[in-house]
Amino acid sequence: MKIATWNVNGIRARQAQVQEFIDREHPDVLCLQEIKASIDQLPVWLCDIEGYWCYWHGGKGYSGVALHVRQATWPERPAFHHPAFDYEQRIVTVRLPQATVASIYVPNGGKDFPAKMRFLEAVEAFAAEFHAAGQPLVLCGDLNVARTEMDVHPKERRPKGIGQLPEERALFERILSHGLVDVHRRVEPDNADLFTWWAPWRYMKQRNIGWRLDYLLASAPLADRLVSCVVQREVGTSDHGPVIATFDV
Repeated sequence: MKIATWNVNGIRARQAQVQEFIDREHPDVLCLQEIKASIDQLPVWLCDIEGYWCYWHGGKGYSGVALHVRQATWPERPAFHHPAFDYEQRIVTVRLPQATVASIYVPNGGKDFPAKMRFLEAVEAFAAEFHAAGQPLVLCGDLNVARTEMDVHPKERRPKGIGQLPEERALFERILSHGLVDVHRRVEPDNADLFTWWAPWRYMKQRNIGWRLDYLLASAPLADRLVSCVVQREVGTSDHGPVIATFDV
């Protein structure tokens, strides 16, 4: 099972790149964030991508998430849902036999930091609920928190900067405490150059001066079946790179 997550920073600007990515990688589940479009703004072929069950959950020009599930893997349309704490089209889930998968776009927090913390607290409660029920879960997306100092390039580290604050990182660890594993770090525990977002200036992406903000957090039994996890920095023109995890299930 191949799960990919990508903050596309505007699906209309990146629609051809997304199709190329799908044609090349054939993910079983594709989670997109920051689509910045409502479904009536998308071309027909994109609304219903060939070979996928599609769920678009966005508004015009801001935020938005999407989930696409491969029909060859799951022939019957699965149940899509957005939890009660969703606002500004920031989370959608799909219940699959192997796990419930969520595509998440956490608020940046620059304009309303308390709202960001409330959203992260709701994600923690969501994860706790699944863990208590013994139900496998995969949280995918742009969580807008650099988990540790190593997840920020030394030139970008700001102890008082949003996305790097101790209270955000503590909440991130609380989310993980509910039976979840940061699968990318499991694969590359000592890689200090592992980033998924780069500021769109001064060739930061080309120089790999970035932050790790995009994650796949998987329930431990599923994480134990992880085969690989990679970020594709060279793919697309978004300021985020897609992250792809493959599980042997």
